[in-house]
Amino acid sequence: MKKILIANRGEIAVRIIRACREMGLSPISVYSECDRGALHVRYADEAYAIGPSAPRESYLHADALLDVARRSGADAVHPGYGFLAENQEFAAAVRAAGLTFIGPSPEAIALMGSKTAARAAAARAGVPVVPGTGEPLAPDAPDADVARIADEVGYPLLVKAVAGGGGKGMRTVTDRTELIGAVGAARSEARTAFGEAAVYFERQLVRPRHVEVQLLGDEHGTVVPFVERECSIQRRHQKVVEETPSLAVSPALRQAMTSAAAAVARSVGYTNAGTIEFLLDEDGRFYFLEMNTRLQVEHPITEMVTGIDLVRWQIRIARGERLDIDPEAVLAPNGHAIECRIYAEDPDNNFLPSPGRILQLRAPAGPGIRDDSGAGAGLDVPIFYDPMISKLVAWAENRPQALARMRRALDEYLVTGIRTTLPFFSWLLAQPAFIEGRFHTAYLDEELKARNGRPFTEARPEAEEIAAIAAAIHATMTGAAPASATGRWKVQARLDGLRTGARPVRGGSAGGIRL
Repeated sequence: MKKILIANRGEIAVRIIRACREMGLSPISVYSECDRGALHVRYADEAYAIGPSAPRESYLHADALLDVARRSGADAVHPGYGFLAENQEFAAAVRAAGLTFIGPSPEAIALMGSKTAARAAAARAGVPVVPGTGEPLAPDAPDADVARIADEVGYPLLVKAVAGGGGKGMRTVTDRTELIGAVGAARSEARTAFGEAAVYFERQLVRPRHVEVQLLGDEHGTVVPFVERECSIQRRHQKVVEETPSLAVSPALRQAMTSAAAAVARSVGYTNAGTIEFLLDEDGRFYFLEMNTRLQVEHPITEMVTGIDLVRWQIRIARGERLDIDPEAVLAPNGHAIECRIYAEDPDNNFLPSPGRILQLRAPAGPGIRDDSGAGAGLDVPIFYDPMISKLVAWAENRPQALARMRRALDEYLVTGIRTTLPFFSWLLAQPAFIEGRFHTAYLDEELKARNGRPFTEARPEAEEIAAIAAAIHATMTGAAPASATGRWKVQARLDGLRTGARPVRGGSAGGIRL
């Protein structure tokens, strides 16, 4: 294996490129029209255009990707996550073309990519599953039959898409009056997102925590589970903060959960990287939720507390190498790590996407800080894809220190030209329940509802502060000494006019203004 085609974009493509460089492999990138100047294009050895900006005409265009693999002389394809990463037809097509697919087998993707089939596999392996239906609802089932099945599962329940993930095709139903509309909405969203409208019912546990187990499996039958990740901080079923280890997991529970995860993987002959997701109830009982047959967005926090390069191991496993990781070592975390998913979204406007050109981007640094990003100054955040800017990770010897580092890093992070979720995270990490670890999967939605639309950024500064900000910007651009100012403000500027996000920042800088 000498050349790897990366069938993805953004920060995960950059992450894979870096792993290739360290392994002496040649990374090959692909790009759509709007990604022509992106970092993953600049960093690769070779980059090939694959079509218009719309995903279905570029990053989801399997034939175009395979054509690039042929033209570039690639030996293997790494799908990253999202797009075609969990598409068994693509994995099979890669293999049929004589290339190595850096991921699980098409058969494993097909089996574990179906939530109902995965639930059945977990049950056969002796792992408890969340109560629900064993098969998808029939597409032509009469409303009366749908209601009867829902009554058997019990309320509250979730209508969930059989395919995909990320909270798409999912609806919460509290009683019969909401049921039929929720089923129709979930089917429609699932059809649009995944090309499959099948849904099933799952009982909604009361205030559970979402805890997952990363694992690696090689082609020689070895499966190694890693220390768990806590993913309970979610907005509308979408993870926004992850950390490891979980405050809710004792050593005994960790042993039970990781053993269960490994048992599921072994039962289906799973290879490469994957994640078993569990729900943990208030009594400490865990239930299999689903499996993600790919690398996870939150993989960096596992790398930070174990010292294992998961992407490197994905490539090594795909080359047929044996896992030689000490299983006990990766269950004993070294310190604590937290990840915040930084998005180009406006938290003061219901988290609507904020596409556009990034004017300035200065990522934080210092001890224990890692920023996986595909963004940069002068680059655009397109409207066509997930608006993630970066995954900001903080590591320290314990959770309080990791939180302190993350707060410091958020204060240092500068992005201008677009709105971002940075002020939202600064608010979240200051909440007592979060600091104390008293949260569950509905915690964030409840907190946001209680805020009732109050902005995360403070009111705009008065004329005196605006004048001081303008003077500081002028000083920065011209190299002149900054004038003093009253008030310390973190500035967000746009070419279409001065726009002050205006939240006070801790500390300060020369002249009292931090830019």
